[in-house]
Amino acid sequence: QVQLVESGGGLVQAGGSLRLSCAVSRRTFSMYGMGWFRQAPGKEREFVARVNWNTGRTYYADSVKGRFTISRSSASDTVDLQMNSLKSNDTAVYYCNVFRSFSDIGVQGGYWGQGTQVTVSS
Repeated sequence: QVQLVESGGGLVQAGGSLRLSCAVSRRTFSMYGMGWFRQAPGKEREFVARVNWNTGRTYYADSVKGRFTISRSSASDTVDLQMNSLKSNDTAVYYCNVFRSFSDIGVQGGYWGQGTQVTVSS
């Protein structure tokens, strides 16, 4: 059973930074990529960023471009999300997602971490 363990959430003031990390274990398949999604209270889960595992190419939601940076380590099967210039509307539970193909990205029945809370105070 694949396990995803997230860390690094917390409380930060607007304009501050946080770094999230997600470690994958017990993986028995090749990964197409990993990514981060978030869900704010009363809202749908939304895409934040993802990275293609083989090429390292990255993709971002428009709302976080220029502020967030996703990176991966193939050696340790981890993906990080560096979040800078945080805003109050970045407040959400952030979820790590592993996908085996493009069609698996963000699929509800896919591989997800337990979520980590990020709270940005204004």
